[in-house]
Amino acid sequence: MAGHSKWANIQHRKGRQDAKRGKIFTRLIKEITVAARMGGGDPGTNPRLRLAMDKAYSNNMPKDNVERAIKRGSGELEGVEYQEIRYEGYGINGAAVMVDCMTDNKTRTVADVRHAFSKYGGNLGTDGSVAFMFKHCGQMIFAPGTDENGLMEVALDAGAEDIVTNDDGSIEVITAPNDFVNVKQALEAAGYKPEFGEVIMKPANEVEFTGDDAVKMQKLLDALEDLDDVQEVFTTAVIEE
Repeated sequence: MAGHSKWANIQHRKGRQDAKRGKIFTRLIKEITVAARMGGGDPGTNPRLRLAMDKAYSNNMPKDNVERAIKRGSGELEGVEYQEIRYEGYGINGAAVMVDCMTDNKTRTVADVRHAFSKYGGNLGTDGSVAFMFKHCGQMIFAPGTDENGLMEVALDAGAEDIVTNDDGSIEVITAPNDFVNVKQALEAAGYKPEFGEVIMKPANEVEFTGDDAVKMQKLLDALEDLDDVQEVFTTAVIEE
C-alpha cells in the first residue's frame, strides 16, 4: 500500500472507531470471553487472551470488566456461549470483504450479514472465496517522522517479520500473530508508540475507491460493522478521503 496515503486512511479508521466506542467494549468482552474459553484464563500461556486484554486496557476498559469476562470464559461465571464464524464476500468493483463474527444465534447472524451485503451492492460468498487474498498478521503503524533506523532495530530484535516505509512517511511493522504483543511492548518500552496496532487480516493487494464508489463501499462496510454480532471487518478496498 506504499502508493496510498496509509496515514490518512489510518486516521480515518481511528475516527470511525472512536465514534463507536461503546460498541468496542462489547466486542472486546466477547473476544476475551472466547479467548479464555478456548485457551484458559492465564494470559501467560494464552497469547490470544493476552492480546485481547492488551487491547481492552489500551481502550481504557475497567479491570473488573476484563476479569469478569475471563471468568465467564473459563467457566467460573455463567454466561452466553459465543460461536466464532467468518463470512466472506464481495463489495462493489470486486473488492473482497471478510467479516469476523461472534454469535449465540448463527441463523440471525448470517441473515443480517447477507442483508447488509445485498442492500449495498455486494454479495455473500462461500467459505474460502476471498480468504486467500489476505494474510493473518500483526500490524502497527507509526507516524510520519518516526526514527526509521531506531524503530527498525528494535522491531527486528523483538521478532518483527517486516518493516515498510510508506510514501507518506508512515512506517508499518508486520509481525506473526503470536509475536504481536511482544514486539509492540518492546517498541513501546523503547519509546515507539504506534498510532494503530492490531492483529488483522492484511490484504495482499488493494483496490482504491474514490468518488461515488467510495461512498457506496463505505456504506457497505459501515452496515457490516454496525451489526451486533460483527467483531471485525477486513477488506481489500482502500477508501480515499
